[in-house]
Amino acid sequence: MTSTNCRLTTKDFAVLEVMLERRRAFADPIVHMLEHKLSTADVVAIDAVGPDIVTLNSRVVFRIDAGPAETRTLVQNEVRGPVGSSLSVATRRGLCMLGMAQGQTTSIEYPDGRRESILIKAVLYQPEAARRAVKEKSRAEVRRPHGLTLVYSAAADRQPLGERAGMRQTEDDDPGPSAA
Repeated sequence: MTSTNCRLTTKDFAVLEVMLERRRAFADPIVHMLEHKLSTADVVAIDAVGPDIVTLNSRVVFRIDAGPAETRTLVQNEVRGPVGSSLSVATRRGLCMLGMAQGQTTSIEYPDGRRESILIKAVLYQPEAARRAVKEKSRAEVRRPHGLTLVYSAAADRQPLGERAGMRQTEDDDPGPSAA
């Protein structure tokens, strides 16, 4: 695997470290790729990763060699979903794509000497960017509460429908627990 400008979030880096330790115990052939990815990656904070970087749970459009564009969600483990909708980071292709940027091309070398090129065409969804967008939206809503604007105010001597004028209480009345 050739790797240039690989950027991993702190979370994705930690996931790969755990994956490496587990796979070393079984002499998994993907161990070399994991070691290379971890040793060459630039690690960035979750809030600082660009929206065009492939992270775990990102929805990605990519192309293998000169083949047709494919769309997958990069996942940590295979999920129970529609067949072909996800790509595990435990595969060579999935591991290679993790940390790549939109427009970036890299290649994978297989044990049999065969090579394939991967181009990241687009990052359609990235969970970190989506979280930031939600935070920014909620900040904007705080400045403009509920998006409501008062257009008419009734005179102060008018009471809203259903409201009673007041509560009458005699000296022997027990106000109950609400008075406490």
